[in-house]
Order: sequence, then C-alpha cells, then structure tokens
Amino acid sequence: MERYKYLRSLISQLLEESPLTSEEVIADVHHLMNVGEEELAFDTMCSWIYEDSLPISSNYYERLVVAAQELGTPKSTERLDELVEG
Repeated sequence: MERYKYLRSLISQLLEESPLTSEEVIADVHHLMNVGEEELAFDTMCSWIYEDSLPISSNYYERLVVAAQELGTPKSTERLDELVEG
C-alpha cells in the first residue's frame, strides 16, 4: 500500500509540474491513476509531452527518468531528451 501511495504521489507531482495544458489529457492521466494504472498513467503523460513537442527543463527530464525507473517503464521517457531546453 505504501508503494502504491508513493507512486501515485510521484506521478501526481510530475503531472502538476508538467507542461501539459490539455484538460482532456490531464483528466485521462488522473483517471488512469484512479483505476490503479499508474504505469499507464505515467506513460500517457510522457507520450503526450512528446507528441505535443512540449519543452521541458533538464531537471524535470531527470525526474521523469528516475520515475520511469521506479515504475519499471524506462521506455516511457525515450526521446524526451529531445525536448530539453538548452
């Protein structure tokens, strides 16, 4: 239970600080977390950041990479390094 709470908190924090602005995407990520699909929620968030070519800071990128390792979904952050602002 503690790990579940930790993962939800981690994803929620990253979502809150993400560059995503689409209410639909944000709602989808919240919905996936609410039904216990944390890995899919995280992957969805990362996919939309990439699809919308949203710039991210190097610090935020590093936090996404760490979260992907924690969740066991390292492919979620592939290519997001292309969006890191110089």
